[in-house]
Amino acid sequence: MKSFQFTFLLLMIAFTASAQSSYVQFSTSKGNIVVMLYDQTPLHRDNFLKQIKNGTFKDQEFNRVIKGFVSQGGELDETILNREKLHPEAPLQRVAAEIMPGLYHKKGALGAGRNDNPEKSSYLDQIYFVEGKKYSDTALEQMEKKTGHSFSAAERSTYKTIGGTPQLDGDYTIFGEIVKGLQVAESINSVATNASDRPVSKQVFKLHILTKDEISKLRK
Repeated sequence: MKSFQFTFLLLMIAFTASAQSSYVQFSTSKGNIVVMLYDQTPLHRDNFLKQIKNGTFKDQEFNRVIKGFVSQGGELDETILNREKLHPEAPLQRVAAEIMPGLYHKKGALGAGRNDNPEKSSYLDQIYFVEGKKYSDTALEQMEKKTGHSFSAAERSTYKTIGGTPQLDGDYTIFGEIVKGLQVAESINSVATNASDRPVSKQVFKLHILTKDEISKLRK
């Protein structure tokens, strides 16, 4: 029975991966990371692809790394908010929240950063990879009582065996996940940082949208 369940899980993962249409490669000094963007979050998927094509992420870096939590990349909160203060006449540009059931903060998930706004809308050009840690049933139950957010059986199992940052569920949009290069993401999350969580040595990344041929090779 356990063997059947494991095989079924692998098939479901493979089906989910094949169903998605967009993939992006992060090229870093520590290696490459390939992420699958969720079609279930089209606003974030399309915005991310648009910003890549526009050069918004050119020579960006992972500028806020919190070990065992997340690795944040793109524009910093302070820069975004200060720029907006200089132009109060311009409407705030955000991506509407797409917090979807079944898309959660497991290790390797790709999320969109935001400020503390009630709509939970995301910045246009700030992303993060979830590192997280493993949680016990007791810890997850305590979290549910504190936040009012209930974890599904699948989420609970993942947080116990793979890990993640369940405390962020329901507050930030998850719009993709790592399908190749998880160890690279782990290496980035373990770099030396200063008191402000900024890496001591720059962790620059370049982004490339995979072509149909590259996606086909990835799936083989």
